[in-house]
Amino acid sequence: MFEFFAITNRRLCPQGNTSFLAQIEKIAASEVKAVVLREKDLSLKDYLNLARNVLELCTSRKVKFIVHGLPQAALELGCPYLHLPWTVFKENYIGSKSTLSFGVSVHNTEEAKLAIAHGASWLFGGHIYATKSKDGLEGRGPEFLAELCKLSSVPVYGIGGINERNISAIVKTGAAGACLMSSLMQSPDPSELISVLTNKE
Repeated sequence: MFEFFAITNRRLCPQGNTSFLAQIEKIAASEVKAVVLREKDLSLKDYLNLARNVLELCTSRKVKFIVHGLPQAALELGCPYLHLPWTVFKENYIGSKSTLSFGVSVHNTEEAKLAIAHGASWLFGGHIYATKSKDGLEGRGPEFLAELCKLSSVPVYGIGGINERNISAIVKTGAAGACLMSSLMQSPDPSELISVLTNKE
């Protein structure tokens, strides 16, 4: 079954921080598989304070909660799931053992092979289409995602600029799912958005 992961960015919420947890609550109530708390500008202390609230919302809806980039936060929260940017994985995880189930963001096939060889349980492959978070960089396209899926022994999720206009192309690559940031953070009705995307598959 094709799965959707929500990637957070509280700055994209219409009212910023004041509406973030309310938006997360709506997202958790939709048919997303997981919420990845990607708030890279926060200190560890502030991240943990926010993460406890998000974890509670996800747990109440039986949605997987994934810490982004901070192994120590995952351990302190007792969260078994961690997603790593490529640079963090490369600097800290190659040649080491992790007690956590972790995924890695990859940008070419060599990175994908290395991540899998060193224990990654899933991959985010991207960015697939042009996106504001990667301003000025051309997307790698669904062909890149399809290539990753062919070589990977773990689930691969497309990320970057994915929406209702191109979701069908993502599904055709054989990806396990897609990651959504802007569309979910800004949607007045995340459940409806996920329904629309599911029907486009």
